[in-house]
Amino acid sequence: MTTAEDRTIRLESARAGSGPATWGQRAIWGVVSRLGDDAPRYNLPVELAVSPPRPADRVLADLTELLLLHDSLHTRFLPQGEDGLEQVVDGSGELPVEVVRTGTAAQAPEAGAALLKELGGRAFDHTREWPLRVGLVESEGLVHRLVLVGAHTGMDYWGLGRLLRDLESVQAGATAASLRASRSATQPLEAAEVQASPLGRRRDEAARRHWTEQLTAGPRQVFGDPAAPELAGDPDRRFPNALLRSPALAVAVGQVAEALGVSDAVVLLGAVSHQLALSSGSDEVLFQVVVGNRFQPAAAAAVSTVAQEALFRLTDAGRDFEDAVRRTRSVAFTAFRNAAYDKWALDREVAALVEKEAAADHSYWWNDTRDPAVTPFDTVERPDVPLSELAGRTELTWPTEFLPRRNVSIAVDALTAPGALDLAMTADPAVISRTGMEEFLRGAERLIVDKAIGLEGR
Repeated sequence: MTTAEDRTIRLESARAGSGPATWGQRAIWGVVSRLGDDAPRYNLPVELAVSPPRPADRVLADLTELLLLHDSLHTRFLPQGEDGLEQVVDGSGELPVEVVRTGTAAQAPEAGAALLKELGGRAFDHTREWPLRVGLVESEGLVHRLVLVGAHTGMDYWGLGRLLRDLESVQAGATAASLRASRSATQPLEAAEVQASPLGRRRDEAARRHWTEQLTAGPRQVFGDPAAPELAGDPDRRFPNALLRSPALAVAVGQVAEALGVSDAVVLLGAVSHQLALSSGSDEVLFQVVVGNRFQPAAAAAVSTVAQEALFRLTDAGRDFEDAVRRTRSVAFTAFRNAAYDKWALDREVAALVEKEAAADHSYWWNDTRDPAVTPFDTVERPDVPLSELAGRTELTWPTEFLPRRNVSIAVDALTAPGALDLAMTADPAVISRTGMEEFLRGAERLIVDKAIGLEGR
C-alpha cells in the first residue's frame, strides 16, 4: 500500500536572465510543440536507487544544488511570433516534488517504476513549467528511489548523463559553487550570444550550405523496392520497434575499432551504413546522425539541449565493410563539423529543395546514445568466452509500436545495456518488413562480430 504527498524545491537567488533560444533549444522545441498528446515520448525519464537511502530533505538539498548549477533546469520558453523563441531563466521559484511512501523498502522499486510512468507520461508546458520533474519513493523515513523526468527542451541524452554524474558529485559532498569553480560550463544564454555573433552566423551559414550541397548530391531514393508501398498513405499504420541485445557486439566493437584505428562509434555507423546499402540495394546511403555537439570541455559540462543532426552521406557504401568503416571516419568528421545551425532556417531551405524534387532521401536516422563514461561492463563482469559462443546469446524482441513518424523510413539507436550493446530499430512498414528489420539488425551485428572473430584467429 502506498501513500503520496507533494513537496517543493525552493529556488532562490539563482542566475536569471532572458534572451533568444539556442539553436538546439529551437530545434527540439519546434518538434515537441507540434506533437500534442504524443509529446511525452520525447521526455527523458530515469529512475535511480538511492544507496544508501537518505532523508528526503537531504535528497532535495542535493537537487537544489543541481538547479543552482545548471540554468537550463529553471528555464521556460516563450514563442515570439512565427520565427522567434525566447528562453527565460528564472532566478527564483518552486519545483514540485511528488513523494510516494511505501510500507516496506521492498515495495520501493515497484512504486518507483509506477511513479516514473506517471511523471514521464505527461507533456511539459514549456511556457510555465521548468523542464524537470522530481519524484521520491520513501519508506521508514528514508528515500529509496529517485525519479527524474527531463523535458527534451531542457536537456538531451548527453545532458542527462552529465546531470546524473553531477548528482553523484553533489551526493559525495560537492556544491554548485565548488563544481562551477572547478570547471567551465557553457550556459544556454551564453551559447545563444555566441550563436548570434558574426562567428556564429558564419558557422550557421556554412553548416546549412553543407546540408544543401549533400542533399542535392545524394540519392533521391534509398529503397528502390519498398516492402509495402500501399501502406504509405495509411495514417493509422504503426511503425514496429525491434530491439537487438548483443553481448557479442559489446565485446567485438572495441576490438574492431582498435584493429582499424577508429573509434567504436565509427565502427557502428560504418556497419549500419554498409548494411543499409546491402538491404536497400542503393550503394549510396544517407543518414541524419544525431550529434552531441560537445566537442569543447565547456560544452561537455553543460546540461542543455545541444545535440543536433549531421547529414552523413557515404558513397560506395555497399562495396566492402572494412572500406566503409575506414571512410566513415573522414566523412563523419566533415558532417559533424556542420551539425550546429539554425534548424528553422535550414528547414525552410530543405522544404524548398523537396518542393523542387531536388533533395535526397533523408529519412534514415542514426543515434548513438551511449554515454562515453558508461560501459556495458561497469556493473557486469566482462565475459571470458569466445566471441563465437557469445554470438549465440543475442536476443531480438519487439517491445512496442509507434505512430507514424514524419520523414522517417528507418531510425536506429545504439544503447548501452548491462553486459551488452543494444541496437534499437523503428521503421516504416511501407519501406521495410519486420523480416527485413530483423535481417538488418542481425546483419549489422554479424559484420562487426565476424570481423572480430577473424581478428581472434590471427
